[in-house]
Amino acid sequence: MIVPHGDPLYYRERPRIAVPATDVIDLDGYFGLHPRLAALKPLWDSKSLAVIHAIGSPDASRSHFDAQDYMESGTPGVKATPDGWLNRYCQHDRQHADTPFRAVAFGPQLPRILAGSAPSLAIDDLQAFGLRAPQAAARDRLTRAFEELYAGSATGLLSSSSQEAFQAVRMLQQVDPAQYQPANGAAYPRGRFGKAMLEIAQLIRADLGVQVAFADVTGWDTHVNQGASEGQLATRLGEFAQALAAFAQDLGEKLRDVVVLTMSEFGRTVRENGNSGTDHGHATAMLVLGGPVDGGKVLGKWPGLDPAQRYEGRDVAVTTDFRDLFAEILARHLGAKELSAVFPGFIPDPTRFPGAIRG
Repeated sequence: MIVPHGDPLYYRERPRIAVPATDVIDLDGYFGLHPRLAALKPLWDSKSLAVIHAIGSPDASRSHFDAQDYMESGTPGVKATPDGWLNRYCQHDRQHADTPFRAVAFGPQLPRILAGSAPSLAIDDLQAFGLRAPQAAARDRLTRAFEELYAGSATGLLSSSSQEAFQAVRMLQQVDPAQYQPANGAAYPRGRFGKAMLEIAQLIRADLGVQVAFADVTGWDTHVNQGASEGQLATRLGEFAQALAAFAQDLGEKLRDVVVLTMSEFGRTVRENGNSGTDHGHATAMLVLGGPVDGGKVLGKWPGLDPAQRYEGRDVAVTTDFRDLFAEILARHLGAKELSAVFPGFIPDPTRFPGAIRG
């Protein structure tokens, strides 16, 4: 994704799947974007996109399930944490708790990161919501259908609070989601992720009080036939970049107050495997984009690809704990004060913040 094309070791370790230097979109002479991420280059040029490399969890797990759980709970190595770090932020910062759309996820169920005692919503299909929801005039039908709604089967909306769900229904009826048209010529790619980013943009533009939103995109476990400039991974990256670029274009001036963080539970091995793919690794790269971002930079301490510097001799080492980046976004963008309550057992320190958000 963020290719260290300036290091010959990259090409030595990936003779079949390295992105050729002639195809890389250069960023700073050493790192560059995969060519299928070309849609993000204008955001880099406008300093609205930053890259944090060699970032990840201090926990050594190579299990997708455990690593993603730790990333979303914000407590690496601790399986007993009952809630997610974004939900804990909402619990401790009550200044924005006046709308059911404060914390929204797009999918059939509430993700780990938003699980907890603070109200949150999961919406499976916002575009179809207005077509399936009972009409505003039929208040008695709405009331009778409510138990079905609360279970998520009637409208595709699932809430941690029945009161929140009821209020969300009434608000969405006024917005009429099925009639939404992206602004500024934005064209979202087909697929689940593009659809989710379109719907997040719609809620933001409708001024429904969205503060945090979550979308999931799968298909990154490229053990076999990963490809280089073209192939399996390239196809996923193309959809990923086009969705993010369309989101930024759709929001227009509203992007000034929006930060998008892309997260992955771990990276991939430096060396390609025998099946022209890569196996589960350790450190990864994360992207931060938006108006408050201090962009046009690859941030973090790059440990290099030398085998002596690798984690367990095989992976890019973690030099930035992902909680420091998460905490920086909460503190500098959302104004969070009680960071130690959001990340129990970890003390976020502004001197360790990667510098992704202007502050």
